[in-house]
Amino acid sequence: MTADAELMDYDEVISRFDPVLGLEVHVELSTNTKMFCGCPVAFGAEPNTQVCPTCLGLPGSLPVVNEIAVASAMRIGLALNCEIAEWCRFARKNYFYPDMPKNFQTSQYDEPIAFNGWLDVELEDGTVVRVEIERAHMEEDTGKSLHVGGATGRIHGAEHSLLDYNRAGVPLIEIVTKMIPDTGGRAPEVARAYVSTLRDLLRALDVSDVRMDQGSLRCDANVSLMPKGSSELGTRTETKNVNSLRSVERAVRYEMTRQAAILADGGKIRQETRHFDESSGSTSAGRAKETSEDYRYFPEPDLVPIAPSREWVEELRKTLPEMPSARRKRIQTEWNLSDLELRDLLNVGAVDVIAATVDAGATPAEARAWWVSHLAQEANTRGVELGDLPITPVQVAEVIKLVNSGALTNKMARKVVEGVLAGEGEPADVVEKHGLKVVSDDSALIAAVDEALASQPDVLEKIRSGKVAAAGAIVGAVMKATKGQADAKRVRELILERSNA
Repeated sequence: MTADAELMDYDEVISRFDPVLGLEVHVELSTNTKMFCGCPVAFGAEPNTQVCPTCLGLPGSLPVVNEIAVASAMRIGLALNCEIAEWCRFARKNYFYPDMPKNFQTSQYDEPIAFNGWLDVELEDGTVVRVEIERAHMEEDTGKSLHVGGATGRIHGAEHSLLDYNRAGVPLIEIVTKMIPDTGGRAPEVARAYVSTLRDLLRALDVSDVRMDQGSLRCDANVSLMPKGSSELGTRTETKNVNSLRSVERAVRYEMTRQAAILADGGKIRQETRHFDESSGSTSAGRAKETSEDYRYFPEPDLVPIAPSREWVEELRKTLPEMPSARRKRIQTEWNLSDLELRDLLNVGAVDVIAATVDAGATPAEARAWWVSHLAQEANTRGVELGDLPITPVQVAEVIKLVNSGALTNKMARKVVEGVLAGEGEPADVVEKHGLKVVSDDSALIAAVDEALASQPDVLEKIRSGKVAAAGAIVGAVMKATKGQADAKRVRELILERSNA
């Protein structure tokens, strides 16, 4: 059989094999400049406009370490409960790749800046899995290849390739777990939950924008299988650069079913890198996996070792924010949320924006009502995260204040939010532009009520006979006459008053 032709049913995989995971997450840091030079790191610039002799690897150029990147690496290590090295250094990782202009990557090999940590990961049912961290080390990112003319976007079948070196040299932290055994059938879920938890932690540290869609956070998923009852580790594959939480879960699941089918048929797993196909949810073979000897590591001669003082480490420890898990527990208590309600907010990515809206003056209930209904629908329609909508928590809080003050009805408030989303400015600007203002003048409302009552005498008689519910028809007529700018509660009061006058 061909290696990729068949898959084993997932339940059978779990009954016959024990999966072992290893996850490597690459995080681009949000520094202003690159790791070893002064070039900017803004995403989306014109190709090859953010380069210099150093990040292009030109002869005679020399690197200088970015201090902010080193501090960010240590803060990440501390947040992951790691030990911080008293002395470490960079090494050259040698390999030829067209998007690596120096033909080596400046990285850390056996002397990382942070090591021996852990991160507790909570699954959807509340189960907590402790993931041991092997190390977090500093390195530089590569450039980017664009293969033109093929059907898959890969080099095979392409007519030609273009190279953009803007990303070459961007500060990168690689976080490597130890082997994660004993996950059983939940291995794909554990992988996804780990990357999600790590992303939340990095976002809280404010060291990266963790945009998986832009490559700021990428996961390499190592998967191997052991037959039930065996203690011998299986051969692993490494699925490279998986760039969404859903894809991490799918890639691990696919590799488990693929490898199990091969092993059950008497075949052997090839140690290799693999590519994940978003459209099919499958992986395909890449290159045979190199060993550390293949990379010919040796100490970087152009950079001095890094020896952070213990005083600096402790100063950085004091800058750590409230950890996301502790923050969630506090918020759950303060907002009086059930486990299910909290999980729903987490699933739609609403916790941060709601918290920021509360900080801006709204109540948790008011903020939730806006973000998980109208705004969540808007984000889903646009295909973006809630936090990426063109409206801020401060602006949402301002709209809520206008409703609470009686200046806007809920219907008008929705028009204001839509205006802000459309780029019409601040809430006050939208109110001014569209003339959105509650009609609170009783004389104007009384005139509208009297006119509506006069036009519907049968409804008036029902109200006078005690059928108060009939007032709804008059409320609707008045709201239509005032273009929705009347206070419906006050209109109803006036209807009952005028009906019995």
